[in-house]
Amino acid sequence: MKYRPLGQSRIQASVVGFGAWAIGGWMWGGTDEAEAVAAIHAALDAGVNLIDSAPGYGFGLSEEILGRAIAGRRDDVVLATKCGLVWDGERGEFGFYADERGRADEATATRKVYRCLSPDSVRHELEQSLTRLGTETIDLYQTHWPTTTTPIADTMACLMTLKDEGKIRAIGVSNVTVEQMGEYRAVGPLDTDQERFSALDRAIEADRLPYCREHRIAMLAYSPLEQGLLTGKIGPDHEFAEGDQRRWKAAFSVENRRAVAAVVAELRPIADGLGLTLAQLAIAWAVCQPGLTHALCGARNPKQAIENAAAGDVELTNDELAAIDAAVAKHAADLG
Repeated sequence: MKYRPLGQSRIQASVVGFGAWAIGGWMWGGTDEAEAVAAIHAALDAGVNLIDSAPGYGFGLSEEILGRAIAGRRDDVVLATKCGLVWDGERGEFGFYADERGRADEATATRKVYRCLSPDSVRHELEQSLTRLGTETIDLYQTHWPTTTTPIADTMACLMTLKDEGKIRAIGVSNVTVEQMGEYRAVGPLDTDQERFSALDRAIEADRLPYCREHRIAMLAYSPLEQGLLTGKIGPDHEFAEGDQRRWKAAFSVENRRAVAAVVAELRPIADGLGLTLAQLAIAWAVCQPGLTHALCGARNPKQAIENAAAGDVELTNDELAAIDAAVAKHAADLG
């Protein structure tokens, strides 16, 4: 496993991280908590130390499961979580309606989720996360989504205070613009940005990725496997469970899955020639991109966690990277 710094912090984190959204069950058709704990243990045993969660992943459940999994192993973990999505009160700006399984409409919702990054809310969220995770310090604390109701300078000042107090060690953002990162950096050092990125979605290469590379900000990719599309295991005929958000996402329409299957057919000989699975090829490709420092990969059982972790040892040549790019580009016009 390779390790890289989280920006200008002194924290060394595995290039393959464990993304803990799916183990929270919400929007993923539920979760098997025992399997989730076993998956985290398998990842740690395979050299992964970066684990990324959020309160919004299962309304605290992902953090609770993670807290149980790392009990007695806290020193092995670079623990990352987030703030900014709240459901225990109407503060900030309204985000969306939800129920226990996923997003909902107003008539069926059991929760209203708001985006809020006010200093008092951030501090409140942090204390809740510390309790669920069973720790006294979060290694990387990230804002989950931007909001218009609190100036970024106020949010960042609060994060800097929490860092001075020793409750967090590094500061990150997610789902932001270059301009918003500049506002954070005007107040204090920004260590990481977390954005969606994969061989099928390279939008951040236009602005955010070069910006982070220039300013020594680590870039953490979420969904580097496109929520399973790049594993080759989700074909056009696949049926998703009730409550799984992929049931209604356009990227998982039968038509788009057919287009992705054509890409996968091009990638499979490359993976086979390298002795890799398709998932490992996609992860290795991601962390070989200039400025892309870490890939957060979900796993719901030990087998998946071990498979993902093995990609952290892979070095792809320029020719291999070019072959992957060409395979995706060949079918780009058909992808949704």
